[in-house]
Amino acid sequence: MINRRKTKEITIGNVKIGNNNPISVQSMCNTDTRDIEKTSRQIRELADAGCELVRLAVLNEDAADAIKTLVKTSPVPLIADIHFDYKLAVQCINNGISALRLNPGNIGKRENVETVVKLAKQQKTPIRIGVNAGSLDKNLQDLEVSLAEKMVESAMSHVRILEDLDFDLIKISLKSSDVLTTIKAYELMSQRVDYPLHLGITEAGTLKNGLIKSSVGMGAILAMGIGDTIRVSLTENPVEEVYAGYEILKSLKLRNHGVNFVSCPTCGRTQIDLINLAKQVENRFKNLDYPITIATMGCVVNGPGEAKHADFGIAGGIGEGLVFKKGEIVAKVPEKDLLNKLEEVISESLNISLK
Repeated sequence: MINRRKTKEITIGNVKIGNNNPISVQSMCNTDTRDIEKTSRQIRELADAGCELVRLAVLNEDAADAIKTLVKTSPVPLIADIHFDYKLAVQCINNGISALRLNPGNIGKRENVETVVKLAKQQKTPIRIGVNAGSLDKNLQDLEVSLAEKMVESAMSHVRILEDLDFDLIKISLKSSDVLTTIKAYELMSQRVDYPLHLGITEAGTLKNGLIKSSVGMGAILAMGIGDTIRVSLTENPVEEVYAGYEILKSLKLRNHGVNFVSCPTCGRTQIDLINLAKQVENRFKNLDYPITIATMGCVVNGPGEAKHADFGIAGGIGEGLVFKKGEIVAKVPEKDLLNKLEEVISESLNISLK
């Protein structure tokens, strides 16, 4: 059991972050925010996958104007990602955005910061300070300390600006593409403040490499009890980020969301197309929002016994296979019927329709 670090609670829309609230999973649209139809469609796809917060890039006034429509149709709270132009932040807050990703030190004069913060305070709009290792403040680059320490100092400089304006609806992220640097940065920051922390490994890469880096990095940080919300950054359809986020949290027993899939590695005993079958099982049931375990095993000899912890499962043989429930065999069917029979057993047991 992981003992999570105690943090200040903030609320983004209807999602509570920090304190003892569930670690939320978020992602970011890769559409042009000005294209309301495409962006709305992707927001719904992310929400259907379980995404709880969606961030949108706001590059100009037209994108900020689109926020007004997008927040009305979105099933989840939206966060505006803004750089440099304080007027866009003001526009987004007035248009109903639930939170901002904005570094107060990067939006110009003191009065610009005060304008944004005053409005954010009135509307109770949280601000995420987001520090990336590749874009640190110039005055920090020559410090003779580690990169992780530079990231923390950068974040703290922005935190102080907000605190000086009596604003504390703050969330912080410290992301690097280097896993060890990211782990150290979050560890150091957790010792400095009690604001909720948003975890991520930035520029992690494509699906395979990105999953490995993100799992190792965020897994290590989460195992220390650090982290209140996460995004798995992948060069991929952002829906995959949501599935990956929940898998990381489920592996550490920090969230119990949807199906837990298990499958055995292939070996010389396997007499069935196990790799393809396991992918089909995952694809068929990935949107089933029940906290159950489904196993796909390649051997009828050991499969049901090895996966007796699973709620449901299948084990392949030569041209046929077994369907089992809680380790007990409930059916023996031809290989081509395994998936449909598994669906039938799950549907009957949970008293639901999967059609």
